[in-house]
Amino acid sequence: MSLFSACLDALLPRSCLLCGERARSALCAGCAADLPRLCGPLCPVCATPIAAPAPACGSCLKASPAFDATLAPLRYTYPIDGLVRNLKYRCRLASADFFAQAMLAATQPARPVGALIVPVPLSAGRLRERGFNQALEIARPLARALHLPLDATSLVRPRETLPQSSLPWRARKGNVRHAFACTRDLTGASVIIVDDVMTSGATLDAVARTLKDHGAARVVNWVATRALKSAT
Repeated sequence: MSLFSACLDALLPRSCLLCGERARSALCAGCAADLPRLCGPLCPVCATPIAAPAPACGSCLKASPAFDATLAPLRYTYPIDGLVRNLKYRCRLASADFFAQAMLAATQPARPVGALIVPVPLSAGRLRERGFNQALEIARPLARALHLPLDATSLVRPRETLPQSSLPWRARKGNVRHAFACTRDLTGASVIIVDDVMTSGATLDAVARTLKDHGAARVVNWVATRALKSAT
């Protein structure tokens, strides 16, 4: 550590986002070591665990989603679920930067080139209620770090829907059907969709269908956390 960094750390000490202890980064060493990382063979399309490496899991082979791949570094379970809730409902925006860094670490050494970053939008009512879009707050540091363009306006959510978390998995696809619209020609574009949590994948599938209807050639999900059926 440089002298400047040491002085800055002494003057502006940080607290671990999880346990509150003093930390040199978003998390202390202990909490960082205990993170519920999503690892092992994963379906490259939807990021669910599979028994052995394969082009896709059985579900994706049976009914291919509109998106082409999914990156998800963390499992949506304790204590990461608390960070997500703190970001969305308590305006703990430091968590957004932590999630962005987790996704960036998961992309090493391959980094995307020439892609457009698009956060999953909130409806106008939900945005007024919350005051910010957590997906956009995660997307901002990603775009800066990757030197990729960020488009936070072309994809919109004109229709109010029920919160996906309030519905059983099978009902979620219908809840977000036709919920999104795009105002931009994306012919030939490669798009990275950014969101905080992927559960059933219904929202991200609806987003990807909308983007591909407007010409996107490839749509990849970058989600901070992945909820699995065994954890819900």
